[in-house]
Amino acid sequence: MRSIMQKDRSKCYLCGRNGNGDPLEEHHVFGAANRKLSEKDGLKVYLCGIRCHRNGEMSAHKNKRISDFLKEEAQRAWESQYGPREDFLQRY
Repeated sequence: MRSIMQKDRSKCYLCGRNGNGDPLEEHHVFGAANRKLSEKDGLKVYLCGIRCHRNGEMSAHKNKRISDFLKEEAQRAWESQYGPREDFLQRY
């Protein structure tokens, strides 16, 4: 499923760069056991692969604050698309 969080897949969700020199990668906001649900529900964004996704100091996989921010954004998107907070909390 396409992202319900990000319409413009040509820019990094976090920094706005276009991926030139650091190609954009798909990031599932809820990974591990919830990765398939994240894919099914469209809870994913596109991030600069090195800087914002995997390795940078402020990357989604290395910075809890950034990870939490993305999870909050995903929850808001899910609730506006699918239903109430209680349903989201039960699903995730």
